Amino acid sequence: MNAISLRTICLLFSSALCLLSIGQSEAKDNELVGMWEGKRIAGPEIQGDIIITRESDRWRIDLSGYNLSIPLREGKLSTELSFSIPGGLGSFNGKLDPASHQVRGYWIQPSTINNGMPYASPVVLTPDNDNRWRGKIVPMPDEFSVFLPVWEREDGALGAFFRNPDRGFGVFYNVDRVERKGDSVRWLGRFFRDKKETVLVEAQYQPGRMSVDIRGNLYDLRLTPDDNHSHFYARGKNPEPYDYIPPPEIPGDGWSVSSLGAEKISEQVISNFIEQVILPAADSIDDPYIHGVLIARSGRLVLEEYFHGFHRNKAHDTRSASKSLASVLVGAAIHNGIDLELGDPVFVQKVLAKEAEGVVGVDPRRQRITLEHLLTMSSGLDCDDSDASSKGNEDTMQSQQEQTDWYRYMAHLDMVREPGEKAVYCSGGINLVGAVLSAASGRSIEELFFDFIAKPLQIDHYYLNLSPTGQPYLGGGIYWKPRDFMKLGQLMLNKGIWNGQRIISEEFAENSISTKYKMANRGYGYAWWITRYPYKNRQVEAFFAGGNGGQIVMGIPDLDLLVAFYAGNYSHKTFRKIQQEFVPQYILPALN
Repeated sequence: MNAISLRTICLLFSSALCLLSIGQSEAKDNELVGMWEGKRIAGPEIQGDIIITRESDRWRIDLSGYNLSIPLREGKLSTELSFSIPGGLGSFNGKLDPASHQVRGYWIQPSTINNGMPYASPVVLTPDNDNRWRGKIVPMPDEFSVFLPVWEREDGALGAFFRNPDRGFGVFYNVDRVERKGDSVRWLGRFFRDKKETVLVEAQYQPGRMSVDIRGNLYDLRLTPDDNHSHFYARGKNPEPYDYIPPPEIPGDGWSVSSLGAEKISEQVISNFIEQVILPAADSIDDPYIHGVLIARSGRLVLEEYFHGFHRNKAHDTRSASKSLASVLVGAAIHNGIDLELGDPVFVQKVLAKEAEGVVGVDPRRQRITLEHLLTMSSGLDCDDSDASSKGNEDTMQSQQEQTDWYRYMAHLDMVREPGEKAVYCSGGINLVGAVLSAASGRSIEELFFDFIAKPLQIDHYYLNLSPTGQPYLGGGIYWKPRDFMKLGQLMLNKGIWNGQRIISEEFAENSISTKYKMANRGYGYAWWITRYPYKNRQVEAFFAGGNGGQIVMGIPDLDLLVAFYAGNYSHKTFRKIQQEFVPQYILPALN
């Protein structure tokens, strides 16, 4: 019997003992009211200074308390260096560049608790002398945050919702309320797409503390005594009035800075937007949960604001917005002389012939798939991320264990339509672009990315998520610093140029952000989305890279405007809000 019905009986019979009993019960329930939060930091263990010394017959590595000795052999190993830390704690792959005498490579950190994938981060070791190099390993922090606000509802139940900004598990664990049963607290609600309420989580409870198992990992939640400083809130439970400050210039990052007013953007309108939309406390799982907002106009950064504990030096998951990198990388490879044409069939000659070995039956349509078809998601392969029965569905591909080579997995899919007939959202097809690039260039995606994108765009830190066979996954999920990922949008606005250096051709840049097909009522180019907005009695066209959770980098060429949002709401509602409300109702009206 619940507390309300018991109180009714107590009042009817005027029982003081009964009322005392219910009061004690309510006091126990009220112990759950408040902000519960926890954060698990799972490492990584290996990071910091690394020193490599070359001796007459071996390499010596000094890293995080490990001292390794690697045999030095003439030829390949005299210029290439690879080693692993015992216990699967990480590995390094690099090369000695004879021109700069630097050792350049990537640190591979183990699979994260966040999403179960390993990540590669760049490492540059500079020489102390002819035989010793030093640098730093800066892996991505492997962390997982949990927030559970609990309040007393009018019906007497304890309302709650679960928020996980790092990965969005709160969408899958759609908590509606909690109830205490002795030393446990049950989180009640509906799993993603289920209609029936169930017990989602049963947490072990002691006053001020809950221990919960979420997808096989244990998290310790504490009742926050001072939730005004909790990162659940944008800037505290009771934030100070917003005060606009122009972004600082950061030496070496390539961005010029200015102010809203100097670039003819209303400071008042933008300030109102932040105060009215972003700063108010969330009261449901569907609230925006914006982590960062950045605006540039005329190539100058004029707004840079972060919330919920995020900041400019914290790399953010860009989810499917990183698909647009595949397009930029292809354009950069072509510009740098790689023998690659958009109209090249990808399953003939020596391009993807290896991945397609063993395909059962011969479908002539497969031989007509071009690189352009992959970039526009019009390959005709059985790949539809919105259809769980499609064999090429991203979740299906990544969860199956039979074929861990995702390039080969995609190459063996059946054809379901003629290439070019229709665009269907397909993450695996965009990832397949990586195999084409590697085959055409004879180089790894990591090397191409560093030489053609990261170095010229002045990007020092990033984290490439890796497939089970070790290749960077171009289907999404790369972690970038917010300013750095935004540079891809500015590159397209500048028609292929960044700070005076041409990265891709003007023709390729313009084609990338031009509608080739229609998907989800929007245009789609070479891994960039295209839409239109009303603006002062006319229509302006916008292109954007978009990812789940609210990751958007959007350019509007007619207004020389670039806007970036980073967020942590994975119900797709924030993604739509940014496009359909925030940009047309707040950002565009601020332009003078």
